[in-house]
Amino acid sequence: MSSKDVSIPNPPPDPSLLPDSILDYRVQLNTRNVLSNEELSSILQFRRAADYVAAAMIFLRDNTLLERKISHDDIKARLLGHWGTCPGLVLVYAHLNRLIRKTGQDMLYVVGPGHGAPGILSCLWLEGSLATYTPQYSRDRDGLNRLISRFSVPGGFPSHINAEVPGSIHEGGELGYALSVSFGAVMDQPDLVVACVVGDGEAETGPTATAWHGFKYIDPAESGAVLPIVHVNGFKISERTIYGTMDDKEFVALFSGYGYQVRFVEDLDNIDQDLAASMDWALAEIHKIQTAARSGSPIVKPRWPVLILRTPKGWGAPKSFHGQIIEGSFHSHQVPLPAAKTDPEQLSLLSSWLESYKPSELFDKDGRPVADLLKIIPVSEEKLLGRRNEANSNYFPLTLPQWQKNVVEKGTQQSCMKVVGEFLANVIKDNPSTFRIFSPDELASNKLDGVLEKTTRNFQWDPQTRARGGRVIETLSEHTCQGMLQGYTLTGRTGLFPSYEAFLGIIHTMMVQYSKFVKIAREASWRRRAGSLNYLETSTWARQEHNGFSHQNPSFIGAVLNLKSEAARVYFPPDANCFLSTMAHCLRSRDYINLMVGSKQPTPVWLSAEEADRHCIAGASIWKFASVDEGVNPDVVLVGVGVEVTFEVIAAAALLKKYAPALRVRVVNVTDLMILGATGTHPHALSDFDFDSLFTADRAVHVNYHGYTIELKGLLFGRPRLDRVSIEGYREEGTTTSPFDMMLANHTSRYHVAAAAVRGGALFNPKVCAEAHELAAQFMHMAQKDRDYIYQNGEGRYPKGTFDTPSFE
Repeated sequence: MSSKDVSIPNPPPDPSLLPDSILDYRVQLNTRNVLSNEELSSILQFRRAADYVAAAMIFLRDNTLLERKISHDDIKARLLGHWGTCPGLVLVYAHLNRLIRKTGQDMLYVVGPGHGAPGILSCLWLEGSLATYTPQYSRDRDGLNRLISRFSVPGGFPSHINAEVPGSIHEGGELGYALSVSFGAVMDQPDLVVACVVGDGEAETGPTATAWHGFKYIDPAESGAVLPIVHVNGFKISERTIYGTMDDKEFVALFSGYGYQVRFVEDLDNIDQDLAASMDWALAEIHKIQTAARSGSPIVKPRWPVLILRTPKGWGAPKSFHGQIIEGSFHSHQVPLPAAKTDPEQLSLLSSWLESYKPSELFDKDGRPVADLLKIIPVSEEKLLGRRNEANSNYFPLTLPQWQKNVVEKGTQQSCMKVVGEFLANVIKDNPSTFRIFSPDELASNKLDGVLEKTTRNFQWDPQTRARGGRVIETLSEHTCQGMLQGYTLTGRTGLFPSYEAFLGIIHTMMVQYSKFVKIAREASWRRRAGSLNYLETSTWARQEHNGFSHQNPSFIGAVLNLKSEAARVYFPPDANCFLSTMAHCLRSRDYINLMVGSKQPTPVWLSAEEADRHCIAGASIWKFASVDEGVNPDVVLVGVGVEVTFEVIAAAALLKKYAPALRVRVVNVTDLMILGATGTHPHALSDFDFDSLFTADRAVHVNYHGYTIELKGLLFGRPRLDRVSIEGYREEGTTTSPFDMMLANHTSRYHVAAAAVRGGALFNPKVCAEAHELAAQFMHMAQKDRDYIYQNGEGRYPKGTFDTPSFE
């Protein structure tokens, strides 16, 4: 969009064709004299001060209180920041302060427009929260100078809200998740209200579109509430927003359909009276809904409040420059006067803009805020938006039942997911208000429905699950599940996200953004460590019973592997008992991204409870029962990483015992993927000595891996003598076929493993070498015969006994 495309500031939307009668559904209020003169004066001064500091943060490196005429030397060499959203964020912050001070309401403030950090940081400095956690930003001249001059420079705050910002629970770099994070934060916190600003640019994202339904999973008897505030300032980086072109009737139709009561806040000449009245009304509506639910008479399909806040883009910035509209257009989205460092006209305009806030009236000679502007700040420090325990220091460790009580008999075949589901039911029973499962409509399909023996779903619009305290949030939006999980976790609780393997990739970047937040939080000494994000990946490519190629995608494993080693944890428990041990470990852990991958179909239970515990503690072990002479002095090492591919390794070992008895085989299972990394690359990485003790120093190693082979190659990079290692894994081959055909198509079948074993072992065993080619050819012939059988018989069949537990007797 060029400058000539913006002919007037704040262009109005074209009128819609909806009937005028729909406007009867909007909320209308008396906004006259809602604020006392003292309140209004304090709010106006707070806003002026915060807006001034926010603008100064973008431009100034010196002369931060304008005690002399601004010069080019006072301007930062590189201007970074986003002014456009800041005045609106400051406006909301000021009024939340007033609401908290008036009512004592516990509140958090979640900001969707991520690059609005100057607006939030300026408010935190004014209320003193920055100094509480970061003393260098003291509420005086020195602290203010540091805040302004070091913004968006190395060592200072970045331009978006992150974990360094007190009171924040949302990484502001990627748009779309603020609303779902807010809904997760209020779950099981009945006294908490989260005010969530959704920018009209962010409102265009798919995750935000689904998150509007989040209140339908909030039971007002047990949980708090979210107050969404849609900030409509009309423009994105260089174009108008969709919401900016919608008229009142379209807004009322949209949000009434979602289930909200719509209140417009747009009287710019009396915006403070308008917003104060609207916030008072919204909080009263929230309390009315909650009171009804908590008195045993819940309102069916309550209509929660939503505020549509219309203010100009870059409110307060210069109106125009050389005929180019700034305030009320996209030109104020980022830096309104980008050449102020070198252009005398822009510098002069910047000087007039900053001086319009009259900082000498707002700060005393020592740089401290004057007393009058602080009168709207809550008196009680724990009520301040920047000092809420929910955001900064809450953590409620789970009371975990003994997983050993759910173990299953070694030698049987059991579904890992069914067994884990029964354990999770007990976790729910023992933690009725600090543990939830967020599932994209796949709980029963993934055979985790054992949890429903102790709880139910929490869908408030379904009479079957309304007001029953359900611990399961089940909605088809992976984005909403992830956002709710993040909000729930960062406010001190613990959650679990089970999913089909193929669709976890939908929330790949959300998970990465969260890991960045956790990394910075770990470096902030004042933040208490949170629980881990726990993913349970099942319905895998290796056992697709009826789904096709679209459902075969293990790429989320690689996404986790790419994270910082301090956070990344990937587990492949090989049987139900190992899965119990792993799940208990992950639910106890903190600050990690835990990914557990397993099968929902019955598979052998290889290890007893004691053996499983030792195996999981070690991360990998030699499986003596499947090895020759308990794995001593092997010719070849066969490694399984993943439930189904490990089964094929065991089946291959049984084949080799029958067809190649001279071959000395060692079988190793790896349950903790991170142990394979080169020494020092991960906290779990084995030393070279321990690595060689498992995999030998010089013998051939063949790995049957659940994921993409390039992931494992990257993980192993840096280990010595990798030329002896061969790897097979998912080759992006699949369709709607039988499970064993998937093994054959991706070269992870027992026959492919056995052929690789004889080729590798032949290098060290002359007797095997003499018949290696014949044996390998025989195994490949067996593979083809089995594939012929599958395609000739159809209906997902495979040769009898294919999935019987291999025997070594």
